[in-house]
Parts: sequence; C-alpha cells; structure tokens
Amino acid sequence: MVRTLLRRRKQPLSRKDVTVVDPPRMRRAVAATAVGNTMEWFDFGVYAYVAVTLGKVFFPADEPATQVVATFATFAVAFLVRPLGGLLFGPLGDRIGRRRVLSTTMIMMAIGTFAVGVLPSYDTIGFTAPLLLLLCRVVQGFSTGGEYAGATTYIAEFAPDTRRGFLGSWLDFGTFIGYALGSGLVTVLTAALGEQGMVDWGWRVPFLVAGPMGLIGLYMRLRLEETPAFQQEAERAAEAAAAAEAHGEPRPVEEARQSGQGRLKEIFTRHWQAVLICMGLVLLYNVTNYMVTSYLPTYMTSTLGQNATTAQVLVLGTMVVVALAITVVGRGSDRWGRRPLFLAGSVAMIVLAVPSLLLIKEGGIVLPALGCLVLGLLLVTFAGNSAATLPALFPTRLRYGALSISYNISVSLFGGTTPLLASWLVATTHDTLVPAYYLMAAGAVGLVATLFLHETAGRPLRGSGPMVETEEQARTSVAESRTEAGRRARDVWIRVRHPWTRHHTGE
Repeated sequence: MVRTLLRRRKQPLSRKDVTVVDPPRMRRAVAATAVGNTMEWFDFGVYAYVAVTLGKVFFPADEPATQVVATFATFAVAFLVRPLGGLLFGPLGDRIGRRRVLSTTMIMMAIGTFAVGVLPSYDTIGFTAPLLLLLCRVVQGFSTGGEYAGATTYIAEFAPDTRRGFLGSWLDFGTFIGYALGSGLVTVLTAALGEQGMVDWGWRVPFLVAGPMGLIGLYMRLRLEETPAFQQEAERAAEAAAAAEAHGEPRPVEEARQSGQGRLKEIFTRHWQAVLICMGLVLLYNVTNYMVTSYLPTYMTSTLGQNATTAQVLVLGTMVVVALAITVVGRGSDRWGRRPLFLAGSVAMIVLAVPSLLLIKEGGIVLPALGCLVLGLLLVTFAGNSAATLPALFPTRLRYGALSISYNISVSLFGGTTPLLASWLVATTHDTLVPAYYLMAAGAVGLVATLFLHETAGRPLRGSGPMVETEEQARTSVAESRTEAGRRARDVWIRVRHPWTRHHTGE
C-alpha cells in the first residue's frame, strides 16, 4: 500500500503527455515569428543608420552632437513604453492565445514604421514634426512590447526539446537579417544619393518599405495555429473548471488566478528569481546588441570622425557574420547547454570589451574590422542562445506575461537607452572608451545572472510535457519515464522500510 501511494506521487508519463511535433507546422511557426523580428529590426537598422540624417530633418540645431542626442532620445522613448505594451500584450497572450496577439503586434509595428516615412520635416511644420516622430516611435515601442516575448514563447512551445536552441536561434537570425536589410538599404541609398539627397527625400524610402513587409508578415501569422503547450494548458483549465462546476464547487484557485489581477502578483512573488535572472540575461544581450547595431555606426562617424560609408560597411559586415553564425550557436546550445555559452560570453565580454574598442579607434579598415568582428562574435553568443533560454524560465500559463514584463523592463532601462547614455557619456567625459566600460558592466551583470541559471537544454518547458520529433521518440520517453518512476519509488520504499541502509552503504 505504501509503495502504491509512493508510485502515485511520481506518476510516469503516458503517451498523451508527449507531443510529437508536426514538421510543416513547426516550419510555419519559425518562419512567421522570424519575419516579425525581421520587420522590427529592419526599422532599428534604418533608424541607426539614418540617425544623423533624421537629426537634420527633425531636430535642426547649430551643434551636430545635439542633433544626434535628440535623435537617440526619440529612439529611447519607444523603449520607455515597451513595458506598457508588455503589461497589456503579455498577460493577454496567456489568456486568449499567442497567435492572435502576435498578429496584432505585427500590424501595429508595420503602421508605426510606415508612418515615419510620410512625416513632414521640421522645415515644413516646425515643432510638430518631432512630436509626430515621437508618436510613431511610441506606437512602435508599444507594439514591440508584446513582440519578442511572444515570438520566443511561440517558437519554444512548438520546438522539440532537443532542438529548441537551434529553432529558437532562427528568431534572432531574423533580427540580424532585418537589421542588415535596413542598414544595407540605407548604405546603398547614401552611396547613390549622397548626404544631401538623403536629407531631401532619400531617408523616407526605407521606412516606406515597412508597409509591404508588414502585410506579408501579417498574412503569415494569420495562417498560424495555437501552440500545443497553450492548447494543453487551456484544456486542463477547462476540465478543472467543468469538474468543479459539476460538483457545485467554486472555480479552481489556479483558474481564478489565471483570469484575475493576481497574475502580476504571482509573477513577482512566486517567480521573482526567474524574473531577476531573465532581466540580467536580457541586459547582457541587449546592451551588447544596441551598442553594436544602433550606437556603433554613429560612434565611428560622429565621435571618431571616420568615413561614414566605411563605418556603415563594417557594421553591416559584422551583422552578416552574426547572422551566419547564429544558428550554429543555437545548435551548439542544444549540445553543450545554455549555461556554458552564457558563462563564456560574459567572461569574454569583460576581458575583450576594451581591446575591441581600441581596435575600432585605429585608422584604416583592417583593425576596426577586427574590433567589430570581436564584438559581433560576443553578440552572437547571447543572440543564438536567448530565445531558447528565456521562455524556459517560466511555466506555461504565465510564460508570455512573465517574459514580456521581465524582458521589456530590462530592455527599457538598459537596452534601448544604451545609444543615448553612451553618446551622452562620451560627450560629457570626452572619454572615447566609455562604451567599452559600459559593455564590461553588462558582462558582469550577465555573469552573476548566469551563475543562478539552471540548465534547461534538452528538457521539457516548465508546465509542459516532452516535445519530440517522432513516434519512436515518444514511446522511448514514456518507457524511460516509467523506468525512472519505478526507480524513484523503489528508492523511497527502501529508505522508508530500511532507514539504516543509507548509513551501512556509506551513502
């Protein structure tokens, strides 16, 4: 009888607990979520590369440094509203489903970016122009608050456990492809039109391209199905509610908590460790990301006085390298684990940040290219690993909301403000190595967060059953679960009946 009770405490898996991933659905999920990230970062690439031009169009001033700071301030404002978007879209995605929320954020991002391309300049309508630019950035930031967390959640809940790192890395592959497309288009336009042509009308073209891209992304997302993990969670909640109603009992506590305001309280009280770990890893990734993608082109031209085309080509080349390497890193995280990659990247960031900036400060092409390459390789260590690591920190029924809130708070405070703070600190201290110190601090924070990170590679997501690729793998998982359950029950049985065994065996 005791042994039977012990077995019930550790129920083995049944076949219905294991999900066999449908390859066509999985490929659609990866493609549709990646295109949203491509859209988002196409805008970031464009904005970073036309920052100086936008300063001249929307923020006329006698001092070029003032224009750059004003432009990056507008860039940063979008990040200040991201937590608000996360607070709305994240919990909504846990309640009504991931697919519908991701379709909404897609169209909002497209509208916000496209609208920038049709704004009148400061010379045309005066101070209203930068206010309209600010409004567009707010729309973009609000929608983006539900985008990345939702996309990572969607892919993670569709991916087999043993390939979550590889498939998740395609999301950030879309990130850097989008950035490369945006920055590459600006580079071509600048070479073809010249600086004055860009100020006159050329800056509008990249933003207008966002309209068709958004429609394509929306079409792809509307064809998606809900994730297996969310469907299973919804079915469990419905069964529990039906059982309670049949017995005349109140709603289950978990369901009430799921639909009430207690959701946020639960995230910050029961999962605060995961929230802090998530914020630390996001800080590491995004400070590096925005330093390289958004600030580095302006740093090389406005601060170091290097040729604008050379700087743009170097950073663009770095993004191409990152895009080519990112899925390799993702596959490596499935094999070696998420934690070792974050540890190695954090330590390398602390050690190599200053040497990288010193190389970039040198004249010519070769040494700055080497410095950019080092930063790019550090960046890809985090980029190829994050989409699989972050969703695994939270249980299914809170995953979208908890990840949205944690991710966007960290990005808003530390990621999106990186270009603004870096440019302000350089202008204030006149120390051109300030960006390196900033990166070192991010590396230290990431290192501490990683030390508290539990390894999740190859394991099911919290609150979900195993995800496998074939029926044979499903049967193997069930058999191994039964064997493990029997072993655990046997061990507990021995310790209950023979407590002295542990002493005599030397355990």
